[in-house]
Amino acid sequence: MRFKIFCLLAFNLSAFYLAANEIETINQHFHALVKSEIKQQSIPGVAYTVVKGDRVVASETFGYVDKKKTHKITPNTVFRLASVSKPFASTLVTMLANEHKLKLTDPVTKYVPHFNLAQPKAAQKITLHHILSHSTGLMPNAYDNLLHENWSIDKIIGRFDRVSPICEPEKCYGYQNIAYGMLQPAIESTTKQSYSSLLKQRIFAPLDMKDASVGIGVYRNEINAAKPHVLRKRVRTNKYDRNGKVIKRNIWRTVNVTPDFYKVPTAAGVNASIADMSKWLIANLGYAPETLPKNLLAQLTTPRIKTKKDMRRLYWREHLEDAHYGYGWRIYQFGTVKLIYHSGWVSGFRADIAYAPELDIGFAMLMNAESNSINKLSTEFWTLVYDQLAPKLAARD
Repeated sequence: MRFKIFCLLAFNLSAFYLAANEIETINQHFHALVKSEIKQQSIPGVAYTVVKGDRVVASETFGYVDKKKTHKITPNTVFRLASVSKPFASTLVTMLANEHKLKLTDPVTKYVPHFNLAQPKAAQKITLHHILSHSTGLMPNAYDNLLHENWSIDKIIGRFDRVSPICEPEKCYGYQNIAYGMLQPAIESTTKQSYSSLLKQRIFAPLDMKDASVGIGVYRNEINAAKPHVLRKRVRTNKYDRNGKVIKRNIWRTVNVTPDFYKVPTAAGVNASIADMSKWLIANLGYAPETLPKNLLAQLTTPRIKTKKDMRRLYWREHLEDAHYGYGWRIYQFGTVKLIYHSGWVSGFRADIAYAPELDIGFAMLMNAESNSINKLSTEFWTLVYDQLAPKLAARD
């Protein structure tokens, strides 16, 4: 009996190292793709990480924090995560629900009493569950444009009394940022702690995410912070691609970070480094059960609402068989493999994170430029992984 157990453990261990070695080979290929894309698109700075199980297989950095090339990007350089902040908020809210400190069936008006809609009593139908899963029935990105104005979040919420739902809650998908921001008062009124301090206490500190924080103030005071870059123009070069088309070069402009989406910290207010993202991925793969228990991870990644629009996303559409939203995470069917995924985009930054529970692999990428290259590179990474490992997974089953 002991011999059988030993053989089984030895087999599992050897299988792990075989997979890790294969991922290292994949990373060599992927590293070259990233380097080429950065050069072609003139992207100022990029960082990415690959984890397998509870180990970091690769942590790569490229370029500089700004166009002046004052400091190189390092594993601890802080980026804005934009909407990759949502998994943190959803995790915290679901934790509190499991501890019976709030209920996901609570109407949001319990915590945001001045939230009203044009249709009588419609606001009272929207629960925390609906906000977490973007199934509120509201038009997509309702009033996001006002985040760029000199408006407080309370004033923006007051504007919703002019909005009518486009469907009943849980009947259609509509991505939200302002509504997601309403999770903050639910968290804070329940715990009597600020969202940022509770996130640090319950997630950042236990996972040793030393560079992670919430808010514009912390970001501005961070010495090792990537600066945001927006595309200024594209100029012709004297080079041609293999199809005979003129190659154009991107000219990026460094801009100042703005309060905009920091006004809704539960939707887009987290700052973090690629070193932090490695630890976050490992935890979500199940290797920090004292912080993220298995039942919590299952709740977060249960499909809640179908997201048909994701099936048309550039680059992703070539691979996706199905797409849903859970609590703060997208659930993609990438061929025969399930990917737990989210992306983020805010002025001057892009972020991508995904993990495949069946393959025990996670990947995250951060950019200090608004480049769609991140979609291209993310799908290329998962295509490389899928082509290499999925057949073995199928054979094992």
